[in-house]
Amino acid sequence: MTTKILPEISNIQNEMIAIRHKLHQHPEIGFEEFKTSELVANLLTEWGYQVTRGIGGTGVVAQLKNGNGPAIGIRADMDALPIDEATELSHASQVKGKMHACGHDGHTATLLTTARYFALHRNFNGTLNLIFQPAEEGLSGGLAMVEDGLFDKFPCDYIFAFHNMPKVEAGKMAFLDGPAMASSDSVIIKVKGRGGHGAMPHLSIDPVVVASSIVMALQTIVSRNANPLETAIITVGSFQAGEANNVIPDEAILKLTIRALNPDMQDLIEKRVKALVTAQAASYGAEVEIDYKRLYPMVINDFQATEFARNVAISFFGEEQIIPNFPKMTGSEDFSFMLQQCKGSYIFVGNGTDGANGCSLHNPKYDFNDAILPIVASYWVKLIESYLK
Repeated sequence: MTTKILPEISNIQNEMIAIRHKLHQHPEIGFEEFKTSELVANLLTEWGYQVTRGIGGTGVVAQLKNGNGPAIGIRADMDALPIDEATELSHASQVKGKMHACGHDGHTATLLTTARYFALHRNFNGTLNLIFQPAEEGLSGGLAMVEDGLFDKFPCDYIFAFHNMPKVEAGKMAFLDGPAMASSDSVIIKVKGRGGHGAMPHLSIDPVVVASSIVMALQTIVSRNANPLETAIITVGSFQAGEANNVIPDEAILKLTIRALNPDMQDLIEKRVKALVTAQAASYGAEVEIDYKRLYPMVINDFQATEFARNVAISFFGEEQIIPNFPKMTGSEDFSFMLQQCKGSYIFVGNGTDGANGCSLHNPKYDFNDAILPIVASYWVKLIESYLK
């Protein structure tokens, strides 16, 4: 991998990688990033930033002003996952049951590297807001920061963030206009039947049969209600009912995740799920409760912000480092809450194809690729300097 790195970033990259390893060894899950945010805030304070702690719980925002130009925000997530690490790396997690299996340690260290650069080289005109977010992994830390007045306290004209992508050549970058990542909805369906003896099913209303029918029927929403050219995903990840082989239980519980890349499709799926589940249960004489929650909205990148970010990458790295026609993602991201309030773009950067760097996200054998830390930090510097001319 041969990629341009700024000399000033190259000079400090080993120090910053050491910070990344420290973060990796001491992972903290969502809204428990107390030591992580303390380390981040202390470094930023030491480097001369105006630091605000406790935004959205354990979030940190560092601000650096130089002149009267526009304002830009760069966000990094800090939380780990409740996973036992299986990498056997020298910097492996020292906390049982917790690890940075998504690379948020790398995202945080990369933004700290960018912060260190600007503490030493204030060649920009405007306001730089560096946002260190808690609880991205399913707990809506991005929303918590927004609701805590993030953009009221730290207005931004544009906001950007990145995510590493395993199985993609290290350092390669992808920019997507419009919808880039799917919405994520969570549904819990409780089917209420009438329990009884397995030898006398005619005296019961079997919720296992009802729920099984619902599982199969749900897929007709994708195959018969959704436009085949649109993304629609309905996954039943959990089916819980009964314990004994000869007892018909009183109830069964289904847990679903639903993904879409179009707001109209998201609305259609919700409408059809509620109607279909209710009708299926009624046809068997059962009752049903549906707890339908919209968790994360779609990540929708602003066209102008994305075009600006892409052009900066092309200018600095060259066209060859940009991945054309990168596919949209059916995963979700709570950076979407920030993009609802401020124009910006979510960028993807290859983490590598081999070993721990090529291992899937949320896998106990995954690790963030240290080689892309100085690449992305250099890119953030060029992006910020280009916007805050």
